Amino acid sequence: MPIRASIFLFCLVRITMAQLLAQEEKEKTTALKDLLSRIDLDELMKKDEPPLNFPETLDGFELAFNEHGQLRHIHTGEPFVFNYKEDLHRWNQKRYEALGEIITKYVYELLENDCNLKKEILPVDSTVDEPKSFIYMSEDALTNPEKIMVLIQGSGVVRAGQWARRLIINEDLNSGTQIPFINRAKEENSTPEEHTLYVWDHFISKSLAKNIFIVAHSYGGLSFVNLMIQREAEVKNRIRAVAMTDSVHNVWHQEANKSIRDWLREHCCNWVSSPEPLDTLVDPMLNDCPRVSAGTEKHELTSWKSFHSIFKFFRDALKNHEDESSSSPVTTRSSHRIKNEDL
Repeated sequence: MPIRASIFLFCLVRITMAQLLAQEEKEKTTALKDLLSRIDLDELMKKDEPPLNFPETLDGFELAFNEHGQLRHIHTGEPFVFNYKEDLHRWNQKRYEALGEIITKYVYELLENDCNLKKEILPVDSTVDEPKSFIYMSEDALTNPEKIMVLIQGSGVVRAGQWARRLIINEDLNSGTQIPFINRAKEENSTPEEHTLYVWDHFISKSLAKNIFIVAHSYGGLSFVNLMIQREAEVKNRIRAVAMTDSVHNVWHQEANKSIRDWLREHCCNWVSSPEPLDTLVDPMLNDCPRVSAGTEKHELTSWKSFHSIFKFFRDALKNHEDESSSSPVTTRSSHRIKNEDL
């Protein structure tokens, strides 16, 4: 019995000691958790951290988008560096977020100035104190009877016009913004004036032809005048003559300058619907460009009825241009020859 009692007592002591140790560890863990809960981790991370004062413009960051839409340092040409300061992740993250806000404003400016979109405040009937949001839309978004494209970004920090802020900063504007989608949609749903300008920029202007001739019917005349307003120097340098047929252009409403109006009077002729015989001068008081009869009163027939007259007009214009181009050097040589013969 004494031996058994000793063993029992020893076991009991060991169990009691184990329980006490476990209880002590539990209390230590609880105390540690309580201590950690009272510590502001943000405050610890702020220790030895520079002030969170960041630039408010891309210039302030010494960054700019290059011709490829890539964000680069204006002096070194290097991409944006996230870890600007080693071992200061929180500071670097705040700096990145500050840049992100600037990028958002920059994209908004592109949407308004380059894409010609307008901002619409939501809700439409909001009060002064009510929280508001906004969307961007094209001028014809509510009036175009054919089609409309809607772009919806994800959630998070991305805003209207963006797919991903990270891509804008680290890749380029094309991959990170919705602008390529907007521009493509506008190309496929552009006005005649925009379409004419696009074709000129991407095709006609790249042609090797030194002499370009234009036939513009009805609204096509207005589109051509718009092209000339937008690309005056290029048009004057490449186009030799413009034949309009019942054009609806108006150089005053379209605000063409004096040099354009003078050029049109010299290089353009408008065959209009009229009961008068073909090529008869009509409306002499309208001096934007000569107007002659197309020999028909039917608007849709004006191009065909003036077919032969138009090509004669083009031949004469080309000959005049060639004569003008060759007259100066010939005159100079002749002048020297005459002087030598006189001597």
